[in-house]
Amino acid sequence: MTSLLLADVRPWGGDPVNLVIADGVITDITTAGTATDQEARVDGRGLLALPGFVNAHAHVDKSWWGQPWVSYGGQPTTQGRIAHERAERDKYGIPSIAGATAVLREFLRHGTTATRTHIDVDLGVGLRGIANVREAAAALGGAVDVEIVAFPQDGVLRRPGVLELLDQAAAEGATSIGGLDPASIDRDPVGQLDALFEIAVRRGAGIDIHLHDGGELGAFQYELIIERTRQSGLAGKVNVSHGFALGQLSPTRQSELVEELGAAGISWTTVAPVGSAPLPWRELRTAGVAVGLGTDGIRDLWSPYGDGDLLQVARSFARLHGLRADEDLTYAVELATTAAAPFVHRENHALAPGARADVVLIDAENVPDVLVRAPRREVVIAGGQVVVHNGELQV
Repeated sequence: MTSLLLADVRPWGGDPVNLVIADGVITDITTAGTATDQEARVDGRGLLALPGFVNAHAHVDKSWWGQPWVSYGGQPTTQGRIAHERAERDKYGIPSIAGATAVLREFLRHGTTATRTHIDVDLGVGLRGIANVREAAAALGGAVDVEIVAFPQDGVLRRPGVLELLDQAAAEGATSIGGLDPASIDRDPVGQLDALFEIAVRRGAGIDIHLHDGGELGAFQYELIIERTRQSGLAGKVNVSHGFALGQLSPTRQSELVEELGAAGISWTTVAPVGSAPLPWRELRTAGVAVGLGTDGIRDLWSPYGDGDLLQVARSFARLHGLRADEDLTYAVELATTAAAPFVHRENHALAPGARADVVLIDAENVPDVLVRAPRREVVIAGGQVVVHNGELQV
């Protein structure tokens, strides 16, 4: 049994303690200064400790991170971005094992130790992107716990053969299958959703649907998803990504939908993009709708922005929603850590006995200070292994 003592750290900015780690799991918490007989010791120097960040919405297969700069091109619409990516991705070797590895290493650098990533499944790449990401994760020794969503970026029904690929991906272990704007992309919301839910029920998979459509068109699709989630018994296994329409609706309409989302057991993920309408986050929390944060794409053919730092996304969420009180700023960090456990199917993602030993040490006074400054991650421990030390990657 390998063991590690992470000494003199302040969980969530509290009193200093030692975290005792064995075989990749936190086994005990002791008073700082207590003598122990662990095989190895890391001096936490009184730094603030957080659980590893959980990126609940990523695309680690798409990035050109680490390659020469790629200038933005194509049309700014969703369909325009899809077409541009399909035309250009082969030129830049997308997807690739090296590309996915580069992104996962940046995740680690910034303290992300678990992610739910959407991986393109289409007639051009088949399931190759999934194989690449699995190989990249394995090459890092599982430091980043990767959960896979087989994602039909180019549409579902409008591309015959994609449903069969999604079914195959689910049969081969993809945790969830994705969908994309059933109304505006496939122009058949009932058909797309019926097909996705049929696969999910038969394969025991979850569903994670990208929904960019706004206003009442978006709301209509939420209602279809709620209805099918209830009928299929998939409570706790269905997620809406982006869901911009929810922030655009009247308060009364929002309240009605949020209550139904909570009752159906549907979760929500957002990347808190600049210019989007704020979500009714208090109502979502009250209704029990799990909310996760994600980086979305990182330096890809959709956008040159992104660096893999989920803490920056949490800060964007806080600013978009006008969070200023300490408890609300702390809530934004919780969304990126402990509260995101369901998105990677963890019952315990905390600085507590029984949790996987994913720990991030930051030189900060308290959690609000962490959020507003986003300091470098001094030490990152993933599954009990030191992967970042003094801000530098060790893998």
